[in-house]
Amino acid sequence: MPECDYCGESFGDEDAYLAHLAADHEGELTRIDQRRVADHEGDDGGGIAAGPAILVGLLVFTGGVVVYVTFLMGGGGGGGGPGVVEAGPGPAIEVEQMPGSASATMDYHGSIEVVIDGERVDFSREQYQLNDDRFHFENGDGRVWHGHAEGITLEFAMATVGIDLGENSVTYQGTTYRDSDSGTDVRVQVNGEPVDATSYVLDGTANPSNGDRVSIVVETNGSG
Repeated sequence: MPECDYCGESFGDEDAYLAHLAADHEGELTRIDQRRVADHEGDDGGGIAAGPAILVGLLVFTGGVVVYVTFLMGGGGGGGGPGVVEAGPGPAIEVEQMPGSASATMDYHGSIEVVIDGERVDFSREQYQLNDDRFHFENGDGRVWHGHAEGITLEFAMATVGIDLGENSVTYQGTTYRDSDSGTDVRVQVNGEPVDATSYVLDGTANPSNGDRVSIVVETNGSG
C-alpha cells in the first residue's frame, strides 16, 4: 500500500497515489516524482496514437533484446554485472553488480548512518542529494534512503554518494580504512548483522522504519 512521502497519507494502489501527488503536491515534487506523475498522466488518454504505438513496439523489441543478452548469453538473473558509478562526489567507483533500470513503479525506503573516524556523514547536504535515479537521498533528508530499481547492492548505493566499499574496507574522501590495519575497526552492517556490501541487495518498504537499517562505522585509535 503506497504511502505519501509528503503528507503520510496511504492509498490503495499506485494510480491513486500518483493522482494524489498531482492534485495535492504539484509544487513540492522531487524530480523523480515529477517524472512518475507525468508518466501516469500520459497513460490516461484512453487510446494509443500511432506515434506512441510505434514507440511502444520499439521498447518491447529493445526489451526482448536485453532479455536475450542477459539470460541467453550468460547474464543470468539479478543485477547487471560489473559497472562504473560516476554519480557521486569524487572519482568514479567500479562496482561488482549494477542494478536494473530505474522504475516509476518501485519506491522503497530504509534508514542509514555512516560514521567515519568519529564523524557522521551528513547525507542531507546538497552534494549527496538525488545523485542517481535508482538510489538516492532527497528532500534534504540524509537519514532515509530511497530505492527505485531492482538489485541495488549496498556497494552500488554507497558508490552513488562517493563511498567505496571493498572487502573489509571503506574509502571515503580519498582515504582508505582497512579492518586489517592496526588500530582500525571497520563495520558494515544491515539490521545489526555484518554483510558483504558487494552482494547484499537492499530491501525496503514504504515506511523507512521498516526497511533495511544500514550502519557503516569506521573507528581508528583517534576516534574510538
